[in-house]
Amino acid sequence: MKRNCEIDELIENFTFLPNEMSQIGNKTDENRLGFAVIFKFFQQEARFPITKHEIPKVVIDFIAKQTKTPADLFNTYEFNNRTYFSHKAQIREFFGFRESTDVDIKIMTNWLYENVIYHDCKIQYKNAHRIRSKNVHLAYIQKEKNVNLVE
Repeated sequence: MKRNCEIDELIENFTFLPNEMSQIGNKTDENRLGFAVIFKFFQQEARFPITKHEIPKVVIDFIAKQTKTPADLFNTYEFNNRTYFSHKAQIREFFGFRESTDVDIKIMTNWLYENVIYHDCKIQYKNAHRIRSKNVHLAYIQKEKNVNLVE
């Protein structure tokens, strides 16, 4: 996340719309601000922050004004408790996301291999073959995946 935001960037990226503000509901001040900050972080980054240090103070201050809470309350918002995990679930649901499963990971791995890695390796192998050099990584992939990269 960008560390230095101009006011127009803050307004464009971190202003709550009415349907978003309704998600904040009747949470306590600390939880209202924490929820709002991770909500907007997720909206911008498509992931949740790992640490509070990923979120610029100017963003926290801007969101605190909208939620009518003191910005320093964000320091007391915990990233490792049931409330935080509940907030994450609520945010994922709002944006139509869900946690990935082992099956999802396998599907994504296979898709990446078939659509990205495999084709990229074929191109690299052909280029390496043209200049008569060896690419150890391609040989490893060819051996491990039992794929013929030469056509």
